[in-house]
Amino acid sequence: MRYSCGRRAQQSVEGARVNKSELIEHIAKQADISKAAAGRALEAVIGGVKTTLKKNGTVSLVGFGTFSITKRAARAGRNPRTGDTIKIKSAKVPKFKPGKALKDAVN
Repeated sequence: MRYSCGRRAQQSVEGARVNKSELIEHIAKQADISKAAAGRALEAVIGGVKTTLKKNGTVSLVGFGTFSITKRAARAGRNPRTGDTIKIKSAKVPKFKPGKALKDAVN
């Protein structure tokens, strides 16, 4: 195995990465539907998760995990260019907690 700088070396060390189109292809194959239908289904799931999280809700997929929102408090930081202290606003941050079945499948 070659080790070099850049993304390819990172992928070979960390393992496989799947992009959106590859995920759509997998869904289409597993569900025996067209890629277009699989793409619409994936977009619908992602849209549903986004909409629920925007409303400060949670999305629980039994066996997979739970998506939720947490609040990050306002804090002081430093501008790396000038070293000046800056105020960082509070923010809502998406969070994912894997379910037991997902943890067991990975280990």
